[in-house]
Amino acid sequence: MLLILFLSSFFSLILGAALIHYSHLHEHFSADHDLAGVQKFHAKPVPRVGGVPVMVGLVIGVGVLFYLTRSWLPVFLVLASLPAFGAGLIEDMTKKIGPAPRLLATFLAAALAYFLLDAGLSRLDIPVIDQVLSQFWILALLLTIVAVGGVAHAVNIIDGYNGLSGVVAIFIFLAMAYVAFKVQDAELMGICFAMIGAIAGLLFWNFPRGLIFAGDGGAYLVGFMIAEVSILLVQRHASVSPWFPLLCVIYPVFETMFSMYRRKFLQNRAIGYPDALHLHQIIYKRVVLWMVGSKDAGHLTQRNSLTSPYLWALSSFSVVPAMLFWNNTPILIGFVVVFMFTYVRLYRMIIRFRTPRWLMLRKTPHA
Repeated sequence: MLLILFLSSFFSLILGAALIHYSHLHEHFSADHDLAGVQKFHAKPVPRVGGVPVMVGLVIGVGVLFYLTRSWLPVFLVLASLPAFGAGLIEDMTKKIGPAPRLLATFLAAALAYFLLDAGLSRLDIPVIDQVLSQFWILALLLTIVAVGGVAHAVNIIDGYNGLSGVVAIFIFLAMAYVAFKVQDAELMGICFAMIGAIAGLLFWNFPRGLIFAGDGGAYLVGFMIAEVSILLVQRHASVSPWFPLLCVIYPVFETMFSMYRRKFLQNRAIGYPDALHLHQIIYKRVVLWMVGSKDAGHLTQRNSLTSPYLWALSSFSVVPAMLFWNNTPILIGFVVVFMFTYVRLYRMIIRFRTPRWLMLRKTPHA
């Protein structure tokens, strides 16, 4: 496992360095030059093709895992991920692939994994629903497709601030690696370590300096792998509660669901309407008051990076209990409810300017 971790992180790190060093050769199509949109907050155009180092690191790690185990499961899983990764990468380079085509590509990837690996959601530990899913495979397939697409899209939603989605994803993969170890599933544990290494290699360049972003390709790849490893853990091991992976990913998933509710019922807008009211964005605007008003690129980057630890802490409040109670469905459900309540309460406090003073981070340009 240490060899997989080292090699995947090393190749991801080296390729990331090469993409940054030679950015002048590809930034005309790989960088995000639109800095004026409502969801834009970076000081200068930065390459969005960080998904390439992540994929390369994953492939290297899976190659080592195949050599050690002779299992085709990791190989087929990487092959199944190609539609999701490819659609995101094309968007990163052309800026012409909308959310719907990317989501459909992820649905296709989930269907491929379902038929290649039998990676399907056939139980939720809810008796009536479990009985229906076991009798009608088409319903299990549809639920799987929606779940995988939803998780991939949710990871993409929280991507943007330096280190935010990358560290959250590493938290999740560490929790799943721990559970894979507990149930003695070397294949899934190896995939988790390959993903941890691949993401860590990119994070070296992404946090705190923001020299390269994962982009849609990286976000959809990471989200797809999180969803598929989750499904395979539950499908292959009856002792693993299906609420374990849900609690692991509840932060990005509930962020997405709450945003849909907010836009549809509170703002009377389309659920896909872009805005700057995600939790990480309002923390950036109203909690991290670091050098506010400064136009210096270094100050903007530092403020960007100081936002992410708030969300890392929030994510850990779900990932740690998930890891501790991975086989106890009632307790996991309770923590899911507690997290959703905590998220809404925190959001309301910040949006109403009632953030506790000890959470505020201040520094004025003249301090």
